[in-house]
Amino acid sequence: MKALIIAAIVLLAVAAAFMATFKPTATPSPTTSPSPSPTPAVSQIVIGVTDKVTDLDPANAYDFFTWEVLNNVMEGLMRYKPGTTELTYGIAESHEVQEGGKVYIFHLKKDLKFADGTPCTAHDVVRSIKRVMKIQGDPAWLVTEFVEDVVAVDDYTVKFILKKPVSYFLALLATPPYFPVHPNYKPDEIDSDQTAGGVGPYKIVKWVRDQELVLEANPYYHGEKPKIQRVIIRFFKDATTLRLALERGEIDIAWRTLNPADIESLKKNPDIQVIEVPGAAIRYIIINTQMPGTDNKLVRQALAAAIDRADICERVYLNTWEPLYSLIPKGMWSHKDVFKEKYGEGPNLELAKSLLQQAGYSEDNPLEIELWYTPTHYGDTEKDLAAVLKEQFEATGMIKVTIKSAEWTQYLEFTRKGALQLSLYGWYPDYIDPDDYTTPFLHSAANKWTGSGYANPEVDSLLDEAAVKETIEERTPYYEQVQEILAEDVPIIPLIQGKLFVAAKKNVGGIVLDATMLFRYWLLYWKE
Repeated sequence: MKALIIAAIVLLAVAAAFMATFKPTATPSPTTSPSPSPTPAVSQIVIGVTDKVTDLDPANAYDFFTWEVLNNVMEGLMRYKPGTTELTYGIAESHEVQEGGKVYIFHLKKDLKFADGTPCTAHDVVRSIKRVMKIQGDPAWLVTEFVEDVVAVDDYTVKFILKKPVSYFLALLATPPYFPVHPNYKPDEIDSDQTAGGVGPYKIVKWVRDQELVLEANPYYHGEKPKIQRVIIRFFKDATTLRLALERGEIDIAWRTLNPADIESLKKNPDIQVIEVPGAAIRYIIINTQMPGTDNKLVRQALAAAIDRADICERVYLNTWEPLYSLIPKGMWSHKDVFKEKYGEGPNLELAKSLLQQAGYSEDNPLEIELWYTPTHYGDTEKDLAAVLKEQFEATGMIKVTIKSAEWTQYLEFTRKGALQLSLYGWYPDYIDPDDYTTPFLHSAANKWTGSGYANPEVDSLLDEAAVKETIEERTPYYEQVQEILAEDVPIIPLIQGKLFVAAKKNVGGIVLDATMLFRYWLLYWKE
């Protein structure tokens, strides 16, 4: 229990520390006044997004919005208490830690059921986790890197045998790869369109990919019953259409992702509430370290030196974001401004030119690179971000940039295959810990999804060591060293960090968001 108490203290400490010309054009106002918002006769709320659900199988899903949906239709042994970063029990009712943190035993709540009434037992938890380990999808590392074995002691007891003690294991259990899934999921292969779900507060009753997802309250849910019987998620092609749908009363909530200019406009609308989401979303560039040109570290360093983050924040995001000089966001323990220390605030064009010359490039023999973005997943500003970066890179006089784009599902596929040279991405936390901002990107066993081809045994060793230390003081030096190596090797360039925003009708209540950045639909309600 001592190890458990220490781990809990660490987690709470982490959470406390954490809480600490291409300018987008505003979209036109609608020609009619916003529709009135009476309390609907049907207990229903409509949410609009420009995001996508990529994969309804937690064995393969590894993007933030899909995880949000999975968190509403499934549940694990642990979960976060809404409005906080405090871990609490999900489908478990108690647990103990043995053998110095290498064994965790969880006792399940009784009479758990899937949304169709099928009983959910410890055997389902074990089956689901072993399925993730066998399929080896993108998020599998969250299990396979830490879990040696998992067994059902009886119908209500799950036992984990870890490869080594892990200070944040309870937080890992709150992620979708550990969620029990319905027996209808294919046992040995990815089941991307499966809607059987899990034991969460909602069940999926309709899904038309990229058009509409309909959820209804799970009558067998063991926890607090949803206040809204039906949640409809509608998928929009762009932020302009999303905003207009909210103003016209066609949707009740606009979420992920509105344009910065639209957010400012909506704040002035008396019929709309705009809520800031705490936490640290980050944006960054993944660089393919195996592709000709960017396989040269000098080139990657030159790209890092050429970037002007303040210019990006002002011109693209209207200063709703701020410069970021490390993958670990500001406000989280162990953060270091390593890119500022090595390359300056930017742009450092003289350094960039010198590095490019050392790599064999010149104005007569420029470096030619491809910069990729996805047009809707991160909002309409992506094309502006790509254009500003192209301008900044080409300001060296020694780089020629070709901008390319692909829709989100194809973008992910291209990335996994290592087909993209430079690609724009964003990150929202899986679990609240510096490890989540380093291991998925830099550890060779976990970063296959990035397509960077980056592997550094020293980084792997440092991250492995950091994971087994129990206190912040012990772990911090390891993450500081990892960040310093990141700035030297540059497989990824951190760009900016910022907040997200939710816009909703005034009479929508229960919008509770925290540093996990997860939207709990079951808390929503209509105000009287």
